[in-house]
Amino acid sequence: MHFLTKKIDFPDVSQADVSGLLAIGGDLSEERLIKAYHSGIFPWFDKQDPILWWSPDPRFVLRPEKLKVSKSLKQLLKQKKFQVTFNKEFEQVIHHCAQIKREGQDDTWITSEMIDAYINLHKIGLAKSVEVWQEEQLVGGLYGVDLPDKKVFCGESMFTKVSNASKVGFVTYVNHLIKEAYELIDCQVYTNHLASFGAEEIPREVFMSYL
Repeated sequence: MHFLTKKIDFPDVSQADVSGLLAIGGDLSEERLIKAYHSGIFPWFDKQDPILWWSPDPRFVLRPEKLKVSKSLKQLLKQKKFQVTFNKEFEQVIHHCAQIKREGQDDTWITSEMIDAYINLHKIGLAKSVEVWQEEQLVGGLYGVDLPDKKVFCGESMFTKVSNASKVGFVTYVNHLIKEAYELIDCQVYTNHLASFGAEEIPREVFMSYL
C-alpha cells in the first residue's frame, strides 16, 4: 500500500490491489485532483477514513455512442416534463447528492471536505453539473469531472427526487457529449443502473489508453 506525501504524485495504477485501492493520504487540492483524474485515479472514502485513492480493474465505462434508452424513457423525453440545464447550480447538485440515502450505505461518502474540493474544481471549470427541473424546482441532477482535452467525462454522483428525473438528466448530458465528440464516460465501478444504459466493464489498460 502506498502512502502519499505532500508531493503531488501517485504510484502507477498497475500497483493497485485487487479491489482497486491504490494509495492512502494526501489531500484534495486542485492540483492533486487534476493529477489524479488525468492518471485514471479517483478519491472515494467515508468520513471516518483517511483519503483513499482508487483505480479499479476492470473499469466501468459508457461509450456515448452505445447509450441505450428504453422506449418508456424516450417517450418521457418527448413529453418534456422536465427542463435540463448545465452548470447552473453546481453547489445545490453536489449537496443533494450528498444527502440522498443509498441502499447499503449508512452514511455519505461525499463529505464536507469532498464538497469543498469539487466546488473549487467547478470554479475553475473542471467539475460540471447537470440540473433537472420540474416547475422551477430542482428534482434531479448529476456532477462529475470533465477532461475536455481527453474527450472523457468522469461521472461522480447523481440524485433524484422525482421518478426518472436523474435518468432524463443523464441521457440529455450523454447526448450533449456525443455532439461534443466525447469518447468515454467513466462510471468507475459496476452498477446495474448504469449497465441498463449500456455501460460496460473494460480492462484498466484500455481505459488508460483514452487518457
